[in-house]
Amino acid sequence: MTLSYEDASAQITAPGERYETHRIEVDGVEYTAFKGAPSSLKELADLTRLYGDTEYLVYEDERYTYAEVYARADGLAAALVGEYGIEKGDRVAIAMRNYPEWIITYLGALSIGAVVVSMNAWWTADEMAYGLEDSGAKVLVADLERVERSRGAAGALGLRTIGVRLDEEEVPPGVERWEDVVVPGAARPEVEVGPDDDATILYTSGTTGRPKGAVSTHRAIVQALMGFGCKTSIDSLRRPEEAAGRTGAPVFILIVPLFHVTGNVPVFLGSLASGLKLVIMHKWDPGQALQLIEREKVTNFIGVPTQSWDLLEHPDFEKYDTSTLTSVGGGGAPAPPQLVARVGGSFKTAKPGIGYGMTETNAYGPGNSGTDYETHPTSTGRGTPILELEIRDPQAKAVPTGTSGEIWMKGPNLIRGYWNKPEATAETIVDGWLRTGDLGRMDEDGFLYIEDRAKDMILRGGENVYSAEVEAAIYEHPAVYEAAVFGLPHERLGEEVAVAIVPRQGESIDTDELRAFLAKHIAPFKIPSRVFFFDAALPRNPAGKILKRQLRDDLTDTA
Repeated sequence: MTLSYEDASAQITAPGERYETHRIEVDGVEYTAFKGAPSSLKELADLTRLYGDTEYLVYEDERYTYAEVYARADGLAAALVGEYGIEKGDRVAIAMRNYPEWIITYLGALSIGAVVVSMNAWWTADEMAYGLEDSGAKVLVADLERVERSRGAAGALGLRTIGVRLDEEEVPPGVERWEDVVVPGAARPEVEVGPDDDATILYTSGTTGRPKGAVSTHRAIVQALMGFGCKTSIDSLRRPEEAAGRTGAPVFILIVPLFHVTGNVPVFLGSLASGLKLVIMHKWDPGQALQLIEREKVTNFIGVPTQSWDLLEHPDFEKYDTSTLTSVGGGGAPAPPQLVARVGGSFKTAKPGIGYGMTETNAYGPGNSGTDYETHPTSTGRGTPILELEIRDPQAKAVPTGTSGEIWMKGPNLIRGYWNKPEATAETIVDGWLRTGDLGRMDEDGFLYIEDRAKDMILRGGENVYSAEVEAAIYEHPAVYEAAVFGLPHERLGEEVAVAIVPRQGESIDTDELRAFLAKHIAPFKIPSRVFFFDAALPRNPAGKILKRQLRDDLTDTA
């Protein structure tokens, strides 16, 4: 008989266990937290120095051990303090694609109490200028493209820049090459770092206006990391048969940007905390991913659902050995039930998984995986030992089980607020609870179902239409490769349901046939009245999410 989730959770978090919990108070709010958690990311990282000559990073034909990574991180830390005058609490910005230097800069800066500002590598020069000025960064570490894009802002702000992977002839005035700054193995300055100190600023993508800098403390990130490990331990205790036959240490592949919370916390820091190998992809390419999975014997594939779909749809999928994969999934958007079933049936060992987290939660939240996910394919999973969940109405009152409302979350993993934006912080975090802006419901077994983003819900003639539900039905059509549902203005209805579709290669879709197909799955008012077909992939942000707002804006005036 399978152990219940509640019983397994109680065993894993019992006194004396690795994930023992206790009550703490932070800024007058009580939380349940992991008792044995390291006090800071610095302490956590220092523990992983013990892995020494164990291989850690793989990037193309480059390989780095833990010792080699920390030798470089120490060298950067020494330079930041000695040459750049960085003090505890100062901001160090990182702007680059996925390179080993991104990780090394992060570890070096945090070790001296600096706050890492993760700059979106896709930002324009104007957006970069905003982020650098808003954060008050004192040093920027960037690759060539971002170095060039930031010259105007750096000059105006008096910002010093360290250039990564620059040839000598590529170094603009005012930029110093990484190789000339970092002396591997230099003595790291000793700075005391505590749990309440700021660690990172990650900018949220936002839907209107400028992005907001989400500030996390060391405690918040460490608690999130331990939360991921705790969930894995609970699942292993409940379903030991799913772990049977697995040999060797897990290997993670980084398929999302490091400046995104998923790439930063569960993938990069998750692999670091456990002494695992991390295979870095410069940018997402499903064909290259298949090659790396086979070559490096990758076990954990964490991204957004569209990336799992890309992997399965690649014409060479069957040519590569993916038998080492044990987990395929991620988060960032609901996964169509068809994708969950395909993942479960397309790999020798891998089970599907999904997590519901966001920048404001350090990617940590309810998770669903393995058998639970296959039996509840539309759910993002259940709450966790340190995370409280509630569904509330517009007046912030809890609603009965099964009733839809806004999802609220509370835990020690939440950000402390938005950088220099007290009003936005007060609006989003209320008495220690995070207003997610997402709509959902919980069933009697505690499974959470996300129905939509509050801002993405379509209000059609007084009826609420949840785009995730409509998308799930559309993905059941065998000729659909990619789909995004959104609302378009309508004179009489207020909004009408629209969908952008990319058909599978070599397939065509008749609009009337599609609507007839959908009529068997969803109510008539949910069936899209506007259907747009695209030959190329739909626009996505750096995290892989489809840009529905851009589609809506581009197509609003389309006849």
